[in-house]
Amino acid sequence: MKDIQAIRGAAFIRQLVAEGEHDRQDFKYLISDARKIARSISAFANNKGGRLIIGVKDNGVIAGVRNEEDVYVVEQAAERYCTPSQTIDFKAYKVEGLHVIIAEIPQAKKRPVMVDEGEGKFKAYYRVADENIAAHPLMVRAWQIEADNLMGPLDERHFALTALLSQKSLLDERQIALALHLSQSTADALIARLAAAGVLSFHYNGSRFLFGV
Repeated sequence: MKDIQAIRGAAFIRQLVAEGEHDRQDFKYLISDARKIARSISAFANNKGGRLIIGVKDNGVIAGVRNEEDVYVVEQAAERYCTPSQTIDFKAYKVEGLHVIIAEIPQAKKRPVMVDEGEGKFKAYYRVADENIAAHPLMVRAWQIEADNLMGPLDERHFALTALLSQKSLLDERQIALALHLSQSTADALIARLAAAGVLSFHYNGSRFLFGV
Protein backbone atom coordinates (compact mmCIF):
# COMPACT_ATOMS: atom_id res chain seq x y z
CA MET A 1 0.00 0.00 0.00
CA LYS A 2 2.85 2.39 0.80
CA ASP A 3 4.32 1.89 -2.66
CA ILE A 4 0.96 2.59 -4.31
CA GLN A 5 0.58 5.81 -2.31
CA ALA A 6 4.09 6.87 -3.24
CA ILE A 7 3.40 6.29 -6.95
CA ARG A 8 0.16 8.25 -6.81
CA GLY A 9 1.88 11.01 -4.89
CA ALA A 10 4.69 11.19 -7.42
CA ALA A 11 2.26 11.46 -10.33
CA PHE A 12 0.31 14.17 -8.55
CA ILE A 13 3.41 16.23 -7.81
CA ARG A 14 4.70 15.90 -11.37
CA GLN A 15 1.34 17.06 -12.67
CA LEU A 16 1.44 20.15 -10.47
CA VAL A 17 5.05 20.91 -11.37
CA ALA A 18 4.20 20.63 -15.07
CA GLU A 19 1.79 23.54 -14.60
CA GLY A 20 4.69 25.79 -13.64
CA GLU A 21 4.34 28.74 -11.30
CA HIS A 22 1.12 30.70 -11.66
CA ASP A 23 -1.40 32.77 -9.72
CA ARG A 24 -2.20 29.87 -7.38
CA GLN A 25 1.14 28.05 -7.23
CA ASP A 26 4.72 28.87 -6.25
CA PHE A 27 7.81 26.65 -6.08
CA LYS A 28 10.07 26.93 -3.03
CA TYR A 29 13.43 25.23 -2.59
CA LEU A 30 15.35 27.53 -0.27
CA ILE A 31 13.27 28.49 2.76
CA SER A 32 15.31 30.58 5.16
CA ASP A 33 13.48 33.90 5.41
CA ALA A 34 10.12 33.72 7.21
CA ARG A 35 9.23 37.30 6.26
CA LYS A 36 9.75 36.53 2.56
CA ILE A 37 7.50 33.48 2.87
CA ALA A 38 4.93 35.67 4.64
CA ARG A 39 4.75 37.83 1.50
CA SER A 40 3.82 34.76 -0.53
CA ILE A 41 1.21 33.78 2.05
CA SER A 42 -0.24 37.30 2.02
CA ALA A 43 -0.32 37.39 -1.78
CA PHE A 44 -2.20 34.09 -2.05
CA ALA A 45 -4.54 34.81 0.87
CA ASN A 46 -5.48 38.22 -0.54
CA ASN A 47 -6.31 36.65 -3.90
CA LYS A 48 -7.94 33.24 -4.39
CA GLY A 49 -5.60 31.18 -2.24
CA GLY A 50 -2.81 28.98 -3.52
CA ARG A 51 -0.04 26.56 -2.66
CA LEU A 52 3.67 26.54 -1.97
CA ILE A 53 5.37 23.42 -3.30
CA ILE A 54 8.40 22.99 -1.07
CA GLY A 55 11.26 20.97 -2.47
CA VAL A 56 10.97 22.17 -6.07
CA LYS A 57 13.35 24.65 -7.67
CA ASP A 58 12.23 27.66 -9.70
CA ASN A 59 13.01 25.81 -12.93
CA GLY A 60 10.67 22.95 -11.96
CA VAL A 61 13.36 20.47 -10.92
CA ILE A 62 12.16 18.28 -8.04
CA ALA A 63 15.06 18.42 -5.61
CA GLY A 64 13.33 17.44 -2.37
CA VAL A 65 12.96 19.23 0.93
CA ARG A 66 16.35 20.29 2.24
CA ASN A 67 15.49 20.70 5.89
CA GLU A 68 12.72 19.43 8.15
CA GLU A 69 12.63 22.92 9.69
CA ASP A 70 11.14 24.31 6.46
CA VAL A 71 7.62 23.56 7.72
CA TYR A 72 8.37 25.41 10.95
CA VAL A 73 9.58 28.47 9.00
CA VAL A 74 6.37 28.53 6.94
CA GLU A 75 4.29 28.21 10.11
CA GLN A 76 6.27 31.02 11.70
CA ALA A 77 5.71 33.17 8.61
CA ALA A 78 1.95 32.59 8.77
CA GLU A 79 1.62 33.13 12.50
CA ARG A 80 4.31 35.67 13.35
CA TYR A 81 4.61 37.83 10.24
CA CYS A 82 1.06 37.77 8.85
CA THR A 83 -1.72 39.95 10.31
CA PRO A 84 -4.17 38.44 10.88
CA SER A 85 -2.28 35.16 11.30
CA GLN A 86 -3.07 32.48 8.73
CA THR A 87 -3.60 28.72 9.04
CA ILE A 88 -1.61 26.58 6.61
CA ASP A 89 -2.40 22.96 5.72
CA PHE A 90 0.64 20.76 5.03
CA LYS A 91 0.76 17.50 3.08
CA ALA A 92 3.89 15.43 2.39
CA TYR A 93 4.58 13.42 -0.76
CA LYS A 94 7.41 11.19 -1.88
CA VAL A 95 8.86 11.33 -5.39
CA GLU A 96 11.62 8.82 -6.18
CA GLY A 97 12.95 8.93 -2.64
CA LEU A 98 12.66 12.72 -2.37
CA HIS A 99 10.22 14.40 -0.02
CA VAL A 100 8.04 17.23 -1.30
CA ILE A 101 5.69 19.23 0.90
CA ILE A 102 2.65 21.16 -0.25
CA ALA A 103 1.59 24.08 1.92
CA GLU A 104 -2.00 25.01 1.07
CA ILE A 105 -2.95 28.62 1.72
CA PRO A 106 -6.70 29.33 1.66
CA GLN A 107 -8.25 32.56 0.50
CA ALA A 108 -8.50 34.83 3.53
CA LYS A 109 -11.90 35.15 5.14
CA LYS A 110 -10.96 38.67 6.14
CA ARG A 111 -8.72 40.83 4.00
CA PRO A 112 -6.28 42.47 3.91
CA VAL A 113 -3.66 40.02 5.15
CA MET A 114 -0.74 42.28 5.98
CA VAL A 115 2.94 41.42 6.38
CA ASP A 116 4.99 42.80 9.25
CA GLU A 117 7.91 44.35 7.38
CA GLY A 118 9.63 45.48 10.56
CA GLU A 119 10.06 48.89 12.18
CA GLY A 120 6.29 49.20 12.55
CA LYS A 121 5.61 48.93 8.81
CA PHE A 122 2.94 46.62 7.38
CA LYS A 123 2.25 45.86 3.73
CA ALA A 124 -0.30 43.73 1.86
CA TYR A 125 0.60 41.64 -1.17
CA TYR A 126 -1.40 40.25 -4.07
CA ARG A 127 -0.66 37.35 -6.41
CA VAL A 128 -0.58 38.18 -10.13
CA ALA A 129 0.55 35.40 -12.49
CA ASP A 130 3.78 34.11 -10.91
CA GLU A 131 4.58 37.26 -8.93
CA ASN A 132 3.85 38.57 -5.45
CA ILE A 133 3.33 42.30 -5.84
CA ALA A 134 2.46 45.03 -3.36
CA ALA A 135 -1.30 45.53 -3.30
CA HIS A 136 -2.54 48.91 -4.49
CA PRO A 137 -3.45 51.18 -1.53
CA LEU A 138 -7.02 51.48 -2.85
CA MET A 139 -7.25 47.70 -3.03
CA VAL A 140 -6.28 47.53 0.65
CA ARG A 141 -8.78 50.29 1.43
CA ALA A 142 -11.55 48.39 -0.35
CA TRP A 143 -10.77 45.22 1.61
CA GLN A 144 -10.91 47.18 4.85
CA ILE A 145 -14.30 48.68 3.94
CA GLU A 146 -15.60 45.20 3.18
CA ALA A 147 -14.12 43.66 6.34
CA ASP A 148 -15.50 46.41 8.58
CA ASN A 149 -18.89 46.39 6.83
CA LEU A 150 -18.68 50.11 6.06
CA MET A 151 -20.29 49.87 2.63
CA GLY A 152 -22.85 52.68 2.83
CA PRO A 153 -25.22 53.65 0.00
CA LEU A 154 -24.17 54.43 -3.56
CA ASP A 155 -24.89 57.87 -5.01
CA GLU A 156 -24.82 59.55 -8.41
CA ARG A 157 -21.02 59.90 -8.32
CA HIS A 158 -20.59 56.13 -8.02
CA PHE A 159 -22.91 55.62 -10.99
CA ALA A 160 -20.99 58.26 -12.96
CA LEU A 161 -17.75 56.39 -12.32
CA THR A 162 -19.34 53.09 -13.35
CA ALA A 163 -20.60 54.68 -16.58
CA LEU A 164 -17.16 56.17 -17.27
CA LEU A 165 -15.38 52.85 -16.89
CA SER A 166 -18.01 51.13 -19.03
CA GLN A 167 -17.02 53.51 -21.84
CA LYS A 168 -13.27 53.82 -21.26
CA SER A 169 -12.45 50.27 -20.16
CA LEU A 170 -9.39 50.64 -17.88
CA LEU A 171 -8.21 53.83 -16.19
CA ASP A 172 -5.95 54.72 -13.28
CA GLU A 173 -7.01 56.81 -10.31
CA ARG A 174 -5.64 60.08 -11.71
CA GLN A 175 -7.41 59.64 -15.03
CA ILE A 176 -10.65 58.96 -13.17
CA ALA A 177 -10.30 62.11 -11.06
CA LEU A 178 -9.64 64.25 -14.14
CA ALA A 179 -12.43 62.71 -16.22
CA LEU A 180 -15.04 63.23 -13.49
CA HIS A 181 -13.67 66.63 -12.37
CA LEU A 182 -13.16 65.39 -8.82
CA SER A 183 -10.46 65.86 -6.24
CA GLN A 184 -8.12 62.89 -6.02
CA SER A 185 -9.29 62.07 -2.50
CA THR A 186 -12.93 61.99 -3.62
CA ALA A 187 -12.12 59.84 -6.65
CA ASP A 188 -10.12 57.46 -4.47
CA ALA A 189 -13.06 57.08 -2.06
CA LEU A 190 -15.41 56.26 -4.96
CA ILE A 191 -12.99 53.69 -6.37
CA ALA A 192 -12.53 51.96 -3.02
CA ARG A 193 -16.26 51.88 -2.34
CA LEU A 194 -17.12 50.37 -5.72
CA ALA A 195 -14.29 47.84 -5.39
CA ALA A 196 -15.61 46.81 -1.97
CA ALA A 197 -19.06 46.34 -3.52
CA GLY A 198 -17.61 44.12 -6.25
CA VAL A 199 -18.61 46.55 -9.00
CA LEU A 200 -15.11 47.71 -9.85
CA SER A 201 -12.12 45.41 -10.36
CA PHE A 202 -8.36 45.87 -10.31
CA HIS A 203 -6.16 44.97 -13.28
CA TYR A 204 -2.37 44.80 -13.19
CA ASN A 205 -0.72 45.56 -16.53
CA GLY A 206 2.81 44.61 -15.52
CA SER A 207 3.78 47.95 -14.05
CA ARG A 208 0.69 49.46 -12.39
CA PHE A 209 -2.88 48.82 -11.40
CA LEU A 210 -5.80 50.05 -13.48
CA PHE A 211 -9.51 49.97 -12.67
CA GLY A 212 -12.40 48.61 -14.69
CA VAL A 213 -15.89 47.16 -14.42
